[in-house]
Amino acid sequence: MKTTIPATSISSEAALAAVTAAVAEGRALGCRMNAAVVDVGGNLVAFWRADGAFLPSIGIAKDKAYTAAGFGCSTEDLHQAVKEPAVLRDGIAARDGVVLFGGGHPIVVDDAVVGGIGCSGGSEEQDSACALAGLKAIGL
Repeated sequence: MKTTIPATSISSEAALAAVTAAVAEGRALGCRMNAAVVDVGGNLVAFWRADGAFLPSIGIAKDKAYTAAGFGCSTEDLHQAVKEPAVLRDGIAARDGVVLFGGGHPIVVDDAVVGGIGCSGGSEEQDSACALAGLKAIGL
């Protein structure tokens, strides 16, 4: 019987590069973005808040990253997966830290989830675009 399993997680250097790129993409899109990266365990590794970004969006960005890392899929895809029955959707959405709207993406390396990135401050589409810019900045 195995008593441990190896876990690989995003580095702080990559997390910082991802949030920096996400906030820069927000600027390019004309929105003030909050960007968060969590590790494979859902712990915050890096966070960047653009000047004047919405304060409530700080927690939303962290929750999007946590959701994406925990479920191993984007927050948009999770919403689609739990749409019906309503009791499932409502039950999942009621969990602390779980978000069912766009802007969170898992960070996947060699088919393994190593973290998540979440962005909040614009529309769902802008938030998702910023998170994807963060992934692109680290070669994913």
